[in-house]
Amino acid sequence: MSREKRLAAINTISAVIGQSLEIQDVLDIAIDKVTEVTGLEVALVFLLNEESQELELKTWRGVSEDFIEGKKGLKVGEGFNGRVAQTGEPLLVEDASRDLRLTREAVKQEGIQSALIVPLKAKDKVVGTLSVAMRGSRQFLNEEVELLTTIGRQVGMAIENARLYKSERLAAQRALASERKHRELFENASDAIWIHDLDGNIITANKVAEKLTGYNSEELLKMNVKDFLAGESLNLAGEIRHKLFLGEAMEQPYEQRLIRRDGTEAILKLTTSLITEEGKPKGFQHIARDVTTEKKMQDNLRFYLGQIVRVQEEERKRIARELHDDTAQELVALSRQLDSLTSAGHLSAKDISSLEELRQQVDRVLDGVRRFSQDLRPSVLDDLGLLPALEWLTSDLIQHFGIEIAMGILGSSRRFPPETELILFRIAQEALRNVWKHSEASRAWVTVEFGDDKTVLTITDNGKGFELPERVEDLASAGKLGLAGMQERVQLIGGKLTLQSEPGKGTTVAVEIPS
Repeated sequence: MSREKRLAAINTISAVIGQSLEIQDVLDIAIDKVTEVTGLEVALVFLLNEESQELELKTWRGVSEDFIEGKKGLKVGEGFNGRVAQTGEPLLVEDASRDLRLTREAVKQEGIQSALIVPLKAKDKVVGTLSVAMRGSRQFLNEEVELLTTIGRQVGMAIENARLYKSERLAAQRALASERKHRELFENASDAIWIHDLDGNIITANKVAEKLTGYNSEELLKMNVKDFLAGESLNLAGEIRHKLFLGEAMEQPYEQRLIRRDGTEAILKLTTSLITEEGKPKGFQHIARDVTTEKKMQDNLRFYLGQIVRVQEEERKRIARELHDDTAQELVALSRQLDSLTSAGHLSAKDISSLEELRQQVDRVLDGVRRFSQDLRPSVLDDLGLLPALEWLTSDLIQHFGIEIAMGILGSSRRFPPETELILFRIAQEALRNVWKHSEASRAWVTVEFGDDKTVLTITDNGKGFELPERVEDLASAGKLGLAGMQERVQLIGGKLTLQSEPGKGTTVAVEIPS
C-alpha cells in the first residue's frame, strides 16, 4: 500500500470514528472501516477492564459464535492479545494455531493462520487491542503494521474521548439530579432557608423564608440581611461571621431576632454555615425556625413561675417572722415561767423534777422552731448576703447531721441582686439536703468561684451517686423533683445548671450565672 493510500485510509477512519462519542458506535465504525481499508477477512476489538485486568471482546467481524466463545475473558499477558495488552507493542502471528486459547478444532474450523495484533492506545496507555487476521498464510508488510498501529492509536483516542464524554455526561446527570433534589429539599423544607454572599446580599431563599420575613422572592433577592437586623442582632451576626471565618467552635443553633416586613419582631433558632468554593469563602447559608410563639410562651411561663416563687418566698418569710417574733417569743416566756416555778421553795422534789423536764421539752421545741424559722428564711441571707448564708448553712448541717462539709471561695467576692442570691442559696440548700437524705456521703464540698464574666456555685459529694437521665428536662419524669426544681430556679436568673453523677462516684451540682 502506497504512502498516499495509507494516509487516505488513516484520514478516512479518523473522520468516521470522530462522528460519534458512544464507545460501541466508535468500535463498530472502526472495525468496519479497518476491514474495508485493509481488505482483511477477520477483525476483533478487545477493551481492557482495568479493575479485573481482563480483555473484554466488544466487537468482531468474520468469525463464528463458537470462535467468539473461546475468546471471552482474556487475562492480560494471556494469549496473543493479552501479550500485546501487556507489552503495548504490535505482534505478528504467522501461525495462529500456537495461540493456547484456541483449540485445534476452532483453528481448523475458522481456517485462521496469519494475524496482526496492535494495541489501542490513548496517551501511551493501553486501553485495548485490535486484531486482524487472514484465513490462510500471509505476510504483513511493515507499511501495514504502521497503518494498523496508527489506526490503533486513533481508535484508542476515540475510545478515551468517548469514555471522558460518558463520564462527564454521567457527572452532569448526577449533578442535575442532585441539584433537583437539593432544590426540592430547599423548597419543601419546613424551616426557612436563605443564602447570602459575603456582603450580605441575598442570593436565594425558600418559600418558608418568604413567609417568615413577609417579603416575596423577587423582593428578597434585592435585599441585604442588614435590612432585617438591627442593634444587638446585627452585632451577633458579625460575631458569628467572624467565628465561622476563623473556624472557631460555636454553639448552634443560636437565638437571633429578625425584623419582619410589618415591623414586628421574630425570634429564630438559627443555624449558620460558611459556603466555600475551592477552599475560598463565598457566602453563608442560614436555616431558621420561627420560635416566636414558643419563646413568648416560655417567657410567660417563666414570669408566672417567678411570680409563684416570689409569692412562696414571701410566704416563707412571713411564716419565719411569725415563728421568730410570736411563737418563739412565747416559748421563751413559757420556758422562763417554768424556770421560775422550779425555783419556788414550796414545791416538792418530784414537782421540781417534772417542771424541769417540761422546761427542757419547751427548750427543745424552741430550738426546733428557731431552726425551722431559719430554714424557711435565714435572716443572715437578708442581712449579710449569700456567702455568710452559705457558711451558716454548712455549719448548721455539720452540727446537726455530722457530715463533713468544706467551703471554698475563689476570686474576688461580690454581691448579687437579692433574688439571685436567694435562688443560689435555695439551690445549695436543696443540694446539701439531698446529700444528707439520699447520697450516704461522708463528705461534701461547696465552692463559689467568682470570674470576670460568670460565677459558678458547685456542690459536690462523695456519695453513692445515681444514673442521670439523658436530658436535664427529663429530671421530673425520672422522679428527681428536687433537681428539676433547681433547673426551674436557675432559668429564672438566666443561669445554667449542670449535673454530673454516676453510681458509686458521687454527685456534682454546678450552677453558672452571668456576672
